[in-house]
Amino acid sequence: MGFMRDVEIVWDDLLDAFENVDPETVYFLDRETGEIFSVPIDYEDDDFWEEIEMNEERYLQIPDFDYDQERQLLYEFIKGMTNPVLKNILERSFMGKRPLGRLDDILSFYPEEKERLVALKDEQTAARIRTWLEINDIFLSDETS
Repeated sequence: MGFMRDVEIVWDDLLDAFENVDPETVYFLDRETGEIFSVPIDYEDDDFWEEIEMNEERYLQIPDFDYDQERQLLYEFIKGMTNPVLKNILERSFMGKRPLGRLDDILSFYPEEKERLVALKDEQTAARIRTWLEINDIFLSDETS
């Protein structure tokens, strides 16, 4: 890239983009303005896509949701459980044996553990975002994140 950029980026918009699980939507970051915008992957405007392609230094495509990283986080979360009954239930759910429900449904009965998982996910996503920004020579001001 060659030089660093210091732009104002709305952190919540960036979080939403990184947490996007819709394979039909692509997100971009405008390196000059800090704007984050999304378009359908099948958007039929050749001028738009040409603008994006010709200015790939300016418009960065935000990476897709990382399912492998999410699965690893869930594995580590379950492995670190201290409640053996809950751990067993979550392990069964994680392995695809869901007679007792989905992981989120199960954790709804354990609000402290659900909060802990949400905090871990937020921490992981924030680290992923910061790494991506750094790779692309974009540094946030302290009040942004």
